Amino acid sequence: MSKLTDIPKRILIGRALRSDKLGETFLPKRIALPVFASDPLSSVAYAPGEVLLVLSIAGVSAYHFSPWIALAVVVLMFTVVASYRQNVHAYPSGGGDYEVANTNLGPKAGLTVASALLVDYVLTVAVSISSGVENLGSAIPFVVEHKVFCAVGIIVLLTVMNLRGVKESGKLFAIPTYVFVTGVFIMIAWGAFRGLVLDDTMKAPTADFEIKPEHQGLAGFALVFLLLRAFSSGCAALTGVEAISNGVPAFRKPKSRNAATTLALMGGLAVTMFCGIIGLAMATDVKMAEQPAHDLLRDGTPVGESYVQNPVISQVAAAVFGDGTFFFIVLAAATALVLFLAANTAYNGFPLLGSILAQDRYLPRQLHTRGDRLTFSNGIVLLSGAAILLVGIYGADSTKLIQLYIVGVFVSFTLSQTGMVRHWNRHLRTEKNVAKRRHMIRSRAINTFGAFFTGLVLVVVLATKFTHGAWVALLGMVIFYGTMSAIRKHYDRVSEEIAAPDEPSDDTARPSRVHAIVLVSKLHKPTLRALSYAKLMRVDKLEALSISVDAAETKALREEWDRRGINVPLKILDSPYREITRPIIEYVRGLRRESPRDVVSVVIPEYVVGHWYEHLLHNQSALRLKGRLLFTPGVMVTSVPYQLQSSEAAKKRARKRQDWNAPGSVRRGPVDQRPKEPTGKE
Repeated sequence: MSKLTDIPKRILIGRALRSDKLGETFLPKRIALPVFASDPLSSVAYAPGEVLLVLSIAGVSAYHFSPWIALAVVVLMFTVVASYRQNVHAYPSGGGDYEVANTNLGPKAGLTVASALLVDYVLTVAVSISSGVENLGSAIPFVVEHKVFCAVGIIVLLTVMNLRGVKESGKLFAIPTYVFVTGVFIMIAWGAFRGLVLDDTMKAPTADFEIKPEHQGLAGFALVFLLLRAFSSGCAALTGVEAISNGVPAFRKPKSRNAATTLALMGGLAVTMFCGIIGLAMATDVKMAEQPAHDLLRDGTPVGESYVQNPVISQVAAAVFGDGTFFFIVLAAATALVLFLAANTAYNGFPLLGSILAQDRYLPRQLHTRGDRLTFSNGIVLLSGAAILLVGIYGADSTKLIQLYIVGVFVSFTLSQTGMVRHWNRHLRTEKNVAKRRHMIRSRAINTFGAFFTGLVLVVVLATKFTHGAWVALLGMVIFYGTMSAIRKHYDRVSEEIAAPDEPSDDTARPSRVHAIVLVSKLHKPTLRALSYAKLMRVDKLEALSISVDAAETKALREEWDRRGINVPLKILDSPYREITRPIIEYVRGLRRESPRDVVSVVIPEYVVGHWYEHLLHNQSALRLKGRLLFTPGVMVTSVPYQLQSSEAAKKRARKRQDWNAPGSVRRGPVDQRPKEPTGKE
């Protein structure tokens, strides 16, 4: 059965990689740019459209504010990029915003940032894929007619690609990303040449349309609110900037410098493309409306439900290159592809952050370990499932989904930059070197301005987008925060409960009667109980067996074992592919081959828990191992249970079920006293 499942797995994601091959998966800058920056680079495909959509509420006359909104977005982009360049140098370990906030502002702030980032990563996948489907649908009607189906299919395809590995998927993503960037720059240059040098008249497909304003003649506070809402929509261009600071460990050495350079490149490219598309949209008279069927007028008549509103970048490309021309088709295809691949920013950020949170015991431990291809495969699958759920609920509609966007981004931006200010303040109190102090003061000034600006934008986003769907993102953050807090409390409680005491206790006492052998993951109460139990068995040889997946943890186990003077030899098996079950199975089978008449008995310490959800957090490796050992001849498996406090609740529930009487049982009498019914054999 194992071989049957292993073959399709290898076909899909490739052969397993050894742990010592991790260095070969690190990314050069040319690959890291499309891997980590595809989200902010691709957001220029929909961010300009979101600005025009909001301004259309006041009619075409409000479009002349779009250059000023673009300028504000540019200033914000440069501020955020400059701020994050400080982050990657100060915290190169890959924790990013979470590590900065957790270290400098405390665990609650760190968990808030983590919740915001997790929500943002899920939304990145949903928004990018939905927007890509809409862009592709401008050329292929079938895609628009089956948006949800196509979006789910693309998410599944991206999942498989990312399961194959960061470097391998990065090579696949690099080509369309660079084609998209090149195509946009060619479009901007050719459009500027036609307009400024040749003095050609370029008209978008919607240039002759009129917009029916929902609120005509806005002024005063209403106009300011509209402009702020348009600005907050344009801030979609900043999504994904933080992914580079989270992914510093994936860069080649020198990691921090390469990450900072990639950040600067990404910022320059994104700003240039965003401003260029906004400028061409104004020059070609692009018209957009939130409800195009009713608010877009052709010859004074609404265009109707059959009209499909193409994105701004498609309309600009049609005006500059000509609808249906070679360059138009290439750019449309590259835009759709890069929007699909923009989700890869989340596929690199979410699993890595999930691994760090799992290491800090805020998420299940299964998210901490790398899979066969040295990727955090469990995190990738979890992200895909959440994104598919969101796409299904919102019907793959990017306009609806984007209202949920941005909130999480700016929560993490603001708390991260505030944490960096405290970081520099702490170091300035002890630093005496004048040159280093000057550098720190400059860095603190950049982060202070970043914290103030992003905090201001967060207030604007909450004020303008809350009723349009931002509350859903906030609810998601609260759910993530509560869930992670509960998981941490559970792990802390269990850790405290099973901590190995320095002095003799009931757990180290020898049982009165025994049968058994021993597997060791850590040295705690369950392990001590299993060892004590195994010592009473009449065996010719007793040894403890541990699998080395993490060198540091193995070294700590060996040192603790020697410190306690445990008189059982500890054998450690190296597992280059990070597997637990297979090395044990092969070792046991080797013993059986050497001495076929001997019986091998394996003792496994296990937790006994009382709630269904706790089973998801414990005993997974033991279940897999027992399932394999049961089919190995001559092998006995013994579970040494360690009852956690929560198991008492299960015991009480079982007692209640035992005392429960079925309806009518009192009238019929106890089961053991009822007369037996005739069987028909007499």
